[in-house]
Amino acid sequence: MAYTDDAVLAKLSALNETQESIVTVAQWVMFHRRHADRTGQLWLQRLKDSGSNKRLNLIYLANEVAQQSKARRKDDFLIAFSPVIAEATATAYKGATNEVQQKLRRVVEVWRTRQIFEPPIQEAIEARIDVELDKSRSSTKKGGSIFSSNPNSIPSELAPLVAPQQTLSKLVLSTKTSLNAASQDYDKLTDPNTTVPSAPVHAARLNGLLKTLANAEGAVAESIKARSLLIEGLEKILETNRDGLKAEEKQLSDLINRKTEIDNKKKDVEDSIMRGFASNSNPSTPAGPPDGSPGQQHSPVTPGAEPDRPEVEALTPPGYPQPPATKSVPEFDLSSSNGNNGASHIEQSPVPRAPSAGSDLLSSLSTSYARPPSTTGAGSAKKRKLNDDFPDLGGDDGLDADVAEMLRRDSGGNGF
Repeated sequence: MAYTDDAVLAKLSALNETQESIVTVAQWVMFHRRHADRTGQLWLQRLKDSGSNKRLNLIYLANEVAQQSKARRKDDFLIAFSPVIAEATATAYKGATNEVQQKLRRVVEVWRTRQIFEPPIQEAIEARIDVELDKSRSSTKKGGSIFSSNPNSIPSELAPLVAPQQTLSKLVLSTKTSLNAASQDYDKLTDPNTTVPSAPVHAARLNGLLKTLANAEGAVAESIKARSLLIEGLEKILETNRDGLKAEEKQLSDLINRKTEIDNKKKDVEDSIMRGFASNSNPSTPAGPPDGSPGQQHSPVTPGAEPDRPEVEALTPPGYPQPPATKSVPEFDLSSSNGNNGASHIEQSPVPRAPSAGSDLLSSLSTSYARPPSTTGAGSAKKRKLNDDFPDLGGDDGLDADVAEMLRRDSGGNGF
């Protein structure tokens, strides 16, 4: 289908709320992107003449075309929709039901999130909805925005820049439209391939081009004026921040110097304290910091002498109690020639001492016992301790005379 105004209006009239219908019309419109400006004007005209639900469908169509153009990096329709999108959104929002208004807000929020339009265009769209339509609603604060999480997000220092920026944003839209129209008319009249019409018609077209160029010139001049005011305000803020930066840099330098000075003093005081401790530990060195040191006026605390260490008892167990001294057992000489029965030669044997406490077991085992004297001849007498073999039975008292005689014989026969 060839591109004509009637064809565009027919496509827009056949548009419905289904996704298939919106995508089909959007593809046809984007195919004729050379006529993007004319399509934008016809789209706005059709939106104003439609009802609330139809306006929402036309906004959906513009959203599809704008997002596809952004994805394909084709700015024809973005430029064509920029001058009229704010007015079209406000027209669709005004008088619509709450449900339709919520859907429109979601579309505008998508534009902001994905940055479909330039920031001035996006701000103009939201301003038309907030200021013109939600002014009387109590749920919206003054100066706030339904698309902003923080309504009072503009700092007071930037408040003087708001008005020049808004003025410049509006002028940018009109300037683009005037420049596009002037450029198109100029290209048509100056194209060498175009057939030159009659003189009266050519003069009328040239006169119209002069008016178009004058309008574009005026729009650009207003834009330059508004931008100059904005730059002046920005320069004031920039100069203020530069002065503040210099002051803060000087403060930072002073703080660094003071910090270094205090750090050096702290090190000197710590060194004087350590020298005082070292001098107190050495008796030959006089106590006190050297002259001129920061700690000279403060006398160091000299610790007192430590008390003597207590005597510790030896870890030796107490000795065992000694047994009472007993008389040594007499030794009888049984080999004497006199044969006296009761004669005895008593030898005084040393009393064994109790082992000292803690003596070594090996030393006690290695103690040698006294040997009896060895016999050098046949007539040497053999001595024997009676207590080794026979206990003291109290003599021969109470024994029978025959038994006693037998014992004496046995003892004599054995050589005792």
